[in-house]
Amino acid sequence: MAITKKQEERALSADEKELVGMSAVRASRSLTDAELTRLVKRLRTKRDRAKTVAERQRRELRGKARPRGATPAKDDDGSQLKLMILSAALIRLDTETGRREQAKAKASLVASAKKALALKQKAKPAKAKAKAKTASKAAKGGLRGKARVVVENHVPASVRGSVRKQNARVQARRDAR
Repeated sequence: MAITKKQEERALSADEKELVGMSAVRASRSLTDAELTRLVKRLRTKRDRAKTVAERQRRELRGKARPRGATPAKDDDGSQLKLMILSAALIRLDTETGRREQAKAKASLVASAKKALALKQKAKPAKAKAKAKTASKAAKGGLRGKARVVVENHVPASVRGSVRKQNARVQARRDAR
């Protein structure tokens, strides 16, 4: 359910209205990091208080707790509404905080990448190894231009199936134990 401005006006005190107003996306983006941190802390305090009051009123309504105050609570709709508004404002501020942390992390990553590139470019290039004799055209793959890759522990295709089967048998023996 969407909360209207009129409902917000009725549910919040002047201080809470100011905090919720500062939690709007445009307003929160204009705050410094320190101001944002202070705002989150104040809003959490207000939200926790509203949560406590709403829980107490709910317990009074159910008869689980003695009434506090001059008159017993008749319903907790106002407290629940206040809690919903303050929670939504806190979610907005947490989103802004996360966005700023991601931007800082990205900037840090870019800076370290630039530093690494500068160090790499500054380093002297390694001496080229002496080239071995070139292979014949047949070894390179003929006229197609594909070079043949030589791998040290290469298992030829003609043997692959039997090796796979041998490994399966060994594994089956281990599993049977």
